Amino acid sequence: MNSVFSFILVLGVLIFVHELGHFLFAKLFGVRVLKFSLGFGHKLISRQWGETEYLISAFPLGGYVKMYGEQQDEKVGEEDRHRSFSHKTVWQRFGIVFGGPFFNLLFAVLLFFLMFVFAGMPEPVDSTKIGEINPGSVAEQIGLKKGDEIRSINNQPVTTWEQVSNAVKDSQGREVTLVIQRQGHELQLSGRPTMQEVKNLFGEVVGTRYMLGIVRSDEIRYVDASIGQACRAALVQTWNLGYLTVMGIVKMIQRVIPASELGGPIRIAELAGQQMEAGWMNLLYFMGLLSVNLGILNLLPIPVLDGGHLVFLSLEAVRRRPLSERSMEISQKIGIAILGTLMIFVFYNDILRLVKRWLIS
Repeated sequence: MNSVFSFILVLGVLIFVHELGHFLFAKLFGVRVLKFSLGFGHKLISRQWGETEYLISAFPLGGYVKMYGEQQDEKVGEEDRHRSFSHKTVWQRFGIVFGGPFFNLLFAVLLFFLMFVFAGMPEPVDSTKIGEINPGSVAEQIGLKKGDEIRSINNQPVTTWEQVSNAVKDSQGREVTLVIQRQGHELQLSGRPTMQEVKNLFGEVVGTRYMLGIVRSDEIRYVDASIGQACRAALVQTWNLGYLTVMGIVKMIQRVIPASELGGPIRIAELAGQQMEAGWMNLLYFMGLLSVNLGILNLLPIPVLDGGHLVFLSLEAVRRRPLSERSMEISQKIGIAILGTLMIFVFYNDILRLVKRWLIS
């Protein structure tokens, strides 16, 4: 139940923000907005305010803004041409389409900014505390445990994780002696580091070096930040998450990241529930991450998505005339087929995870 509520909350907010971007840019350029809907399909709640009908529809995985004169073949009266989407300039239409993804990215910046202002800016605690022990590693064999704090290596005091890493790396495979503190007691343990592969965030091998098989603690502390510092940090955080999203897509195409890692609505609901249980700050960070993902993914040049429409508008600007209705129709069908296939695949991944978890338990 917690997962369902957090899923509806997170997805509802992000869809609203996305469609609000389209809506506000349409209003900015004088386009008449006929409908603003959260969800697709059968309408559950409807309210008419001014010239726009606001809806909540049955199928929650998306939303739409319906504008007057949106289709090229739609009949538009001469007196209403100035309110028609298709009669606006290419760059105005480009702005309206781009408004959705832009608002998702802007919303992420706003979320991170508010988090940094009110909760402080997170920074890693540079300590020698062990966060994880790799299974089957030298560290496990000699008795190192999660939470141990390394005091010295080969009689040389260490106070930062970089010093620990360099001391092990420079051992060249010779035995190292560690003095650790565990629950108020000092212990001395010895072992020989082994040559292991070094992998980056995406699991690619980027080199080799001598390691014991220990991972640093991921403890963080929060420090007070000024408005300017929080703003800069929020922009950097959004940029970094956007970069990771793009690189994740590239690595998936290159098959570095397996397609089985893709998750759909069920996976999002599970993660949202877990983040809510961990606290509202975790949920807000997760919402910011998803907002960046949604903004970037909608910019992919796939027909039906905003990115596909932006490609069509860019071609129209270059050609000085829109693509033919036949070309647009074929492209839309291809886009629907791609998205439909992807949706089936991510649902399959979600269900397979649930089945595997059920069999293990």
